[in-house]
Amino acid sequence: MEKTAVIYWSGTGNTEQMAKAIAEGISDAGNNCEIFEISNFSSERIKEFPKIAFGCPAMGAEELEPSEFEPVFTTLEPFLKNKKIALFGSYDWGDGEWMRLWQERIKDDHALLFDNKGLIVHSSPDDNDINACKIFGTLFSQY
Repeated sequence: MEKTAVIYWSGTGNTEQMAKAIAEGISDAGNNCEIFEISNFSSERIKEFPKIAFGCPAMGAEELEPSEFEPVFTTLEPFLKNKKIALFGSYDWGDGEWMRLWQERIKDDHALLFDNKGLIVHSSPDDNDINACKIFGTLFSQY
């Protein structure tokens, strides 16, 4: 059983709800999962997790959150090679460009990207979105 980390940043709570549901799906599938806010994740722990789900909403002009998430993610990028990675987040405007750019960035790191489109939710997740997050977690646990 591979250890999985769910690491996220959330400004309004939307991406946090997604992270918790994804972690629940991973755990319900019988896998060991730990969930972290990005500010509480020590980069030294990256070696413990062969699978990592990263969550960040779209910010500004469809970019990753620049003050907390981006600096830590940039620090972790060199350690993502050959790890299984899933991406998720919420947005309120635009067309998901931040997710497409993030996916390309992960592919450049030679990580093994799960679900080539990531999981995005428009605004606040409703019951259907939460269920989709749980399914996403379950499928990622089987990846």
